[in-house]
Amino acid sequence: MNNAMSVASLNDAATNDSELAAHLAEMAGKLLLQVRASGMFAEKALGNAGDATANQFLVHAIRSQRPNDGLLSEEMKDDGERLKKGRVWIVDPVDGTREYGENRTDWAVHVALAIDGVATIGAVALPGLGVVMRTDRPASLPPPGKPLRMVVSRTRPAKEAVDIAQKLGAELVPMGSSGAKAMAILRGEADIYLHSGGQYEWDSAAPVAVALAHGLHCSRIDGSPLIYNNKDVYMPDLLIARKEHAQIVLKLLQKE
Repeated sequence: MNNAMSVASLNDAATNDSELAAHLAEMAGKLLLQVRASGMFAEKALGNAGDATANQFLVHAIRSQRPNDGLLSEEMKDDGERLKKGRVWIVDPVDGTREYGENRTDWAVHVALAIDGVATIGAVALPGLGVVMRTDRPASLPPPGKPLRMVVSRTRPAKEAVDIAQKLGAELVPMGSSGAKAMAILRGEADIYLHSGGQYEWDSAAPVAVALAHGLHCSRIDGSPLIYNNKDVYMPDLLIARKEHAQIVLKLLQKE
């Protein structure tokens, strides 16, 4: 597959924002799998090549299909023009570059549309699993685990998450990408995603949009709302969970 989608394919997907987000996430994921399958790159070089390829595709596609919207990408220099827009696409071409380079499945492609600062529409592709989760096709949540399961970074679990897991008697589930962690709740592989180790808007916008569409609680760890398209895109903490679990976690965090 080449980096340019057919005009007909892209135009069909662009009939509405949800279809566009899902289509772009899926197609970027397929490109990334092809880059990895080429065997042309070692681990670190593979991550760089994947980031560049997926970013080029997503940026060109969004600018072509939504020329009046703003755009923020992890892999693109931010010129600040998006701050003048009420509709801003926020993308992470490869969330979990390390996992992608290591030939794991816990990496993702994030495509979100924030409207007036709210992550409203989005899709998270898990290309290694052949899955795309999207805001316009919410599914029923699987039952919670017994004991509860909390997804954490597989390389640097946040202290707050480890402490709260101990208080809840929850099992820790190490995982890579933030998108993979959030989608693990929707897939029945985890119950709580608590992060406090530093992230940016592109790390959470699409996962939050999809999680909200599925009825989950999404907030900062102090309970305040997640507001996107800020001048400073640093967004260091995040809580995604079922509403009943989120209230328990927030109360425990207040006591920390």
